[in-house]
This record gives sequence, structure tokens and C-alpha cells, in this order.
Amino acid sequence: MARAGGELALHERPDDLVTDTKSSPTDVVTEMDRATEELLVSRILAQRPDDGILGEEGGERAGSSGIRWVLDPIDGTTNYLYGLPIWAVSVAAECDGVVVAGVVEAPALGRRYLAARGFGAWEERGGQRRRLLASGGTTLAEAMVSTGFAYSSERRARQAEDLRGVAPLVRDIRRLGAASIDLAWVGAGYVDAYFESGLHAWDVAAGGLIAEEAGAVVRLLPSSLDGGDITLATAPGIHEALRDVLRGLVDST
Repeated sequence: MARAGGELALHERPDDLVTDTKSSPTDVVTEMDRATEELLVSRILAQRPDDGILGEEGGERAGSSGIRWVLDPIDGTTNYLYGLPIWAVSVAAECDGVVVAGVVEAPALGRRYLAARGFGAWEERGGQRRRLLASGGTTLAEAMVSTGFAYSSERRARQAEDLRGVAPLVRDIRRLGAASIDLAWVGAGYVDAYFESGLHAWDVAAGGLIAEEAGAVVRLLPSSLDGGDITLATAPGIHEALRDVLRGLVDST
């Protein structure tokens, strides 16, 4: 299903892409977001009509089976809108509230990330498959850290302040623009850590499982700030150090 959604979004993208806005002028949704989610939902219900569904664009559908599908039809919509290749179709399955399987399909990058709880995580690329293993880094000063920003200007201002506290302590910062890929790349060892506040279930369900199954530590740090709780995924060797830095930033506000 993730592959089919990725092929639709990649190959059927119109030149005159129609967009709407949601929470703010920077929070865009395209006709392809909706079309991709419709494809995913129709395929799920054709095979599993009793399952529940939570989709970013279509809201929540209750089910009776104990299985719920969590969908982000195009994660990284702004990248997709501008023709940047860092976007993905994210599909995850929950059993009684626990994510048990997930795929992050990044067709413009030619990469697919997948995981099943207890069975590991994998990257498929160029016809090859490799098992993922999070970075073995142990020093925050040598860590490549990825982050993201909210759509509202007020939340971005708060996140920028947090970044000011983190940036001097690490090797470098990246901002990819697609949380599912950020999380998968923690699992792949391409970055040592990722943090972002205010994420939703569809942002983290598949990517979070991929990172966990690759050996990364994935936690939610409570925050009373308007930006919401902080999702933190790290290589095991730097988790406590980066966690403590972020907690200190929250507590000092």
C-alpha cells in the first residue's frame, strides 16, 4: 500500500498542483495529499473493513478489530510542493494502541524503510536490502542532530530558541522537513538524533517504530509549553545527554 501511494504521489503529480491551507498559511495540503490518502484508505478497507483508521487528511474512523492504521499520505508536503525529494508516504498499523508494523516510503529518494515490532528495521534501496542499526556515537559534541519546526510562527519562534541552546553543543544541525524520514534516518545512522515538539501520531507512528527496531531510543518528553511535548529519538549513547539538555531548556522557560 505504501508503495502504491508513493507511486501515485510521485508519478501523478500535476504541474499545476492545487493547494489549500489548514492551520496557517505555511500549513499546506495538496490535492495529492488527499488522493494518496483516499487510495490508502480504499485498499485498507477492501481487505480489512473492520479496522480503524487515523489519517492526517481524513480524520479518524472507528473500528472493531483492535487494529488501527495510522496514515500520513505525504509527510513533507511543503517539500513535495516545491519539488524537493525529501517527502514520504507513512503507513503504520497499531494493535490495541501499540504500533506493530510501519513503512516509510520515500520514492523520490529511491528508498523504503520498514519495520515490524520484534523483527528489526530495514532499508531497501537500489534493489538491495540492509538491516538498520542506529549510530554508535557516544559524544554529544560529535553528534549530527536533526530537528523540525511547526507551522505557526509563534511555535517556530519557541523552537528556534530551543535550537539556540542545542546547536553550540553538537557537531551540526539538519532540518529535513519530513518527520518520518528524520526518524527513519536516526535508525539508519544517517543522523545521531532527532527532536521536534508538537508532532502528531501520523508523524511518528511508522518512523518511530523503525528507529526503535534499529536500536534507537525514542521517547516523548513532557512539556507545558504551547509547542507541545517533544519527540526525541537518539542513538543510545547520547540519549541521556541530549534529553538533559532539552529538559533544561524547557525548565528554564
